[in-house]
Amino acid sequence: MILRFGYVSTALSLWEVSPSRTITFTNWKKKDKDNRKEKLYHATEQNLKNTIRMLHFNIAHGIDVYRMSSSLVPLATHPEVKWDYLTPFDHLFKEIGALVHKYKLRVSFHPNQFTLFTSSKNHVTENAIIDMTYHYEMLEAMGLHKDASINIHVGGAYGNKQAAIAKFNENFMKLGKDIRMQTTLENDDKTYTAEETLRVCEAHGVPFVFDYHHHWVNLSEKPFEDLLPRIFATWEGTGRLPKFHLSSPRSEKMIRAHAYHVDMDFAMPFIKALKDYGKSADIMIEAKAKDKAALKLVENLAKIRKFKRINGGAIEV
Repeated sequence: MILRFGYVSTALSLWEVSPSRTITFTNWKKKDKDNRKEKLYHATEQNLKNTIRMLHFNIAHGIDVYRMSSSLVPLATHPEVKWDYLTPFDHLFKEIGALVHKYKLRVSFHPNQFTLFTSSKNHVTENAIIDMTYHYEMLEAMGLHKDASINIHVGGAYGNKQAAIAKFNENFMKLGKDIRMQTTLENDDKTYTAEETLRVCEAHGVPFVFDYHHHWVNLSEKPFEDLLPRIFATWEGTGRLPKFHLSSPRSEKMIRAHAYHVDMDFAMPFIKALKDYGKSADIMIEAKAKDKAALKLVENLAKIRKFKRINGGAIEV
């Protein structure tokens, strides 16, 4: 079996490579038409070019799993801005897609916590659909809309989980089928446990991204080891390996916050469970040290007997 490890958004090993340069709506509003356009174009171009730089970094270092920034396009979903961010940068979106296809990379998006489908307020659902559409349109421009995933959480409970899940079931179906097919769901650290999220995934035929750190602070009734067969089953027929998230607590007091690196003692029960299950998987490292944390973890795992490093970001067990 092979475990591939990736990181989120920004390669800290590179200089000035942020893919999330932005302009606030307040500042945008103060500018005239030409300056507004110039600022939006400049930030978007830099974000896309920096993403390309990081993909080349990943290729050079054998990192096949990468989460792109959701903030590639400033003010893309703001109702008062509404600008064409696809046509002017078609060549850059295509360049990203070409690199991903050529080197068989796995990329994804993870919209922010406000993109949810459990609210009874129509405008919240409408905004969630707008945000998911924005991510999907970027994947379409890259030619990755059949391959890459858009990962979200179930959402809030509002004091009644059953009612909130029923609302999710209703609202999620308002999302276009093509977008739903690229959606994955992840357990969170406060509300929906792994088992609860898994049931929602099974009901909608959506792949489940299991987050070990979130599970650790928000336990299911069943041990996660017992859930692995069902977790892997949600990925069957997708053509993609099951995907997991891994980070460790920053401190005893800040148990939900991500540490800068992944603590081996914390991570090993999770890694051992995957090893015992015996099937390949991809693991997104959500540590604050980003690419450095992912590469360091792979280096540490390679020191363990029966763990063989086969690439910068991959281990054969």
